[in-house]
This record gives sequence, structure tokens and C-alpha cells, in this order.
Amino acid sequence: MNSSAQTPNALPLSGIRVIELGQVLSAPFAGAILSDLGAEVLKIEKCEGGDDARHMGAAFRHGDALNFHLFNRGKQSIALDLKSPDGLQAFNSLLETTDILIHNLRPGVTEALGIDAASLCARWPRLIYGEISAFGHTGPMNRRPGYEPLIQAFSGLSSTNGGPEDPPIRIGASVCDQGTGMWAVIGVLSMLEKRRHTDRGGVVNASLLETALVWNGQHSEAYLNQQQLPVRHASGHPNFVPYEAFDTRDGPLLICCGNDRLFAKLCAVLGQTQWPSDPRFASNRQRIENKAALFELLRPILLTQSRLHWEVAFEAEGVPCSPIHSLPEALAHPQVAALGMRQAVAGEDFSLTGLPLSFDGVRPAISSAAPVLGANNDRSRS
Repeated sequence: MNSSAQTPNALPLSGIRVIELGQVLSAPFAGAILSDLGAEVLKIEKCEGGDDARHMGAAFRHGDALNFHLFNRGKQSIALDLKSPDGLQAFNSLLETTDILIHNLRPGVTEALGIDAASLCARWPRLIYGEISAFGHTGPMNRRPGYEPLIQAFSGLSSTNGGPEDPPIRIGASVCDQGTGMWAVIGVLSMLEKRRHTDRGGVVNASLLETALVWNGQHSEAYLNQQQLPVRHASGHPNFVPYEAFDTRDGPLLICCGNDRLFAKLCAVLGQTQWPSDPRFASNRQRIENKAALFELLRPILLTQSRLHWEVAFEAEGVPCSPIHSLPEALAHPQVAALGMRQAVAGEDFSLTGLPLSFDGVRPAISSAAPVLGANNDRSRS
């Protein structure tokens, strides 16, 4: 656990109010980030069942799934029927003192409710309106909903993941959903700074598809500018050799020689000091051309010793390397423990992964557990 954590009043966004109309992941993740940074986040949920994420998985605590607790910590929950006049009036009352609104509602819903960006920003010019969609705010598919695996597939991201013989593979983490939440936070904070000078808010648009295209940017640039289709390299890299996982006597070890100097150090550890002067291997570009020949020599040597043996030897010479950890191994590692990413949740018997940021060396604390549905309904009547 992280015992040195900042209190909400000491955090950068103390005094900022956020309304989140979030479902499942991208907007709730953005709201969680803003909450961890000290903002007051009011999560508006439908009266029946609330955020769908409450029920996506087995009940963990208070009837809600574990993922809901992770992405909704530190918020307040207000259950409103935005289709009713009373619910809409309560929502508009909250907007009077709101700085930022973030939503990832299905396309067309905000317009039907009269809470779209144009309507709200016209009424509250200082409001910063963050809108997250699946396929983007413009274009022929801008009204289409989407989910993480669909976006990874549609964007080409899945096609570049895995090894040469693998079918297209979804990346295990929700990189598009969570990445879009991060871009939304960057956008609204940028607009918040602009508002300090102009006294006006505005609209921030982010989408899962745009995020996926950014993550795949290196492959896209190579294709569009050099007519090179991506080759899947599993743990490897198309522009560096050797730069991937190799089997040792008892497990895989990732070795990353990002330049010729590091390759020379690798060769010294392996007792192969002639390799750097071999015309096939003398430079990174030559090693890329002769990768198969180099690996035919390299792999049998690495199999002669244990993973720990090579890890110690390479680190002593400054050759970047890492064992490929299982999740339990990674979480148990002293370096991970030292970072204090595990955050105690006040009043609860479990911990969650905290914000991957520190201010003056101190990580923000999780201010409170995820709220029970409608726990803060009194806020809508104040």
C-alpha cells in the first residue's frame, strides 16, 4: 500500500466540479482520473440499474462488479431520469456550478435529451464539454456505437498484434477505451487552462477509433510513406535487432539492443567479440538484413544458461533485458511494490490500482470507494 498519498484539498484539481455521464469504461475512466486529481466528480446514472458496468461481472462488493469499483472510485452517484422534466431540471441545476461535463453516451442520445454540446455550451458558455464516441464526431460512421474489440479490429490494430503465424489478436488491455479516457482528460484540462484566459469553455471530442489510429501510428506511417506493410514480430521490433524475447534454459528473456553500442556489450557478455566486426552484424541496418543468420548463432548460446544467469550478466554490462513475468510475478516484484501503486480504499477491505502520477514525489490517494447507486441524490436537490 502507498502510505504517503495526497489529500484531495492538496491536489491540482481541488475546487473543480465534473459531471460524468459515463457508461462502462472510457468516460468513467476519465472521471476516475479527474477524481484522483482532486476534482469533485458527480456521476449521473439511470435510476434503474445505473451504469451497466455495475453488473458486468460477478458481484464483488455492495452488489457491484470489481471493474465498477476500479473505474468509479472517488465519485458521487446521483440517479436521475433525464427523460423526465424533474430529472432534467435537476441535471440543469447541477450544471450551474459545473466546470466540466464528460460523457460517452450512445450517439443521438444527448440530442434527444436536449443535452448535446451545442445546447449546453450555448446556455453555459464557460462549460467544458467532453464528448467521447466510438468512431469519431464526424464522417459517415459517426453515429455508430462501438466497443473495444470492434475498434481494435476496425482500426487495423488487431492485425498488427501477435506473431507472424498468429491470426489477428486483440490486445489484452482495453487500450482504446482507456486511452480515449486519457485523451479526453488531456483535452478538457487543456480547455480548462484556455478558459482561464478567455472565460469561455468549449467542446472536446475524442473517440476510440482516433485513439487506435494513434497507437498504430508507426505502422501507418511506414505503410503510407514507405509502402511497407507491417510484419508481426511477437515480442520483437521491426527496426532493431536483436530486440525481442529469447528462450533460455528455464524461461524466456527479453533482450533490447537499441543501438550498436549495446549490441557490442551483448557480444562481450556472450563471448562473441567477433560479431560486431562481422560485416553481416556490424550495424543495426545490417543486422536487420541478416536477422535470421544472427539468431541462428545467438539462440543456442542463450539456451546454455538460466534466465537469471543471463539477466545478472547482461545487467552488469548495461544490456537492457527483462524476464517475461507472469502477472503474479510482476505484482510481487520489489520494484512494483516500491512504487506504491496499490491504494487502500477508505472504509473497505480491498485495494485498487492508483493513479500512475505523483506530485512532488507523492501519489494522489483514492479519496473514497465507488458510490452505491443514487447515494448522493440529495446533491440534485440542493
